[in-house]
Amino acid sequence: MDNISQLLTPILEPIADQFSRLGTPEPIVHWGHPLMMGIVVFFMGSFVGLSGWRGRVLADTDNAAAIKSRAEHRKIAPWMFLFIALGYTGGVISLVMQEQPILESPHFWTGSIVLILLGTNGIISLTGFGNNKALLRNVHTYLGSIALCILFLHAVLGLKLGLAI
Repeated sequence: MDNISQLLTPILEPIADQFSRLGTPEPIVHWGHPLMMGIVVFFMGSFVGLSGWRGRVLADTDNAAAIKSRAEHRKIAPWMFLFIALGYTGGVISLVMQEQPILESPHFWTGSIVLILLGTNGIISLTGFGNNKALLRNVHTYLGSIALCILFLHAVLGLKLGLAI
């Protein structure tokens, strides 16, 4: 991993330098990513997860509420993925700005895993769940739930990382 980090850092340094030239105060460079991502994870992530599960659970008892929950899930989930992808990028740039290694922390790896899981989930949903196959709906549900659980762990690891640097 050290070799990959040594290849990536020089590529990312000019981008980080552009942000450094903006004169962003150090506390924002250090804590901006965790604050913004905390909002995305805890508020958007909780809403997306709960609305997805609500749509699934209510399907047999209250079809109108299930349809409404699924519609809310479909509206917010792509935005959450976009913000997480942008936040992931911002977190890596923040580490480069602070002259920290970028591929070494468990926080980096949990973020990478979440991005892969949510990307996979997005692809599954874009296929229409393979013409509405129950198996793919189940995979989507549980991948999303696992991703949210990892995101909460990711937040704890991020706080630990932030306090260490």
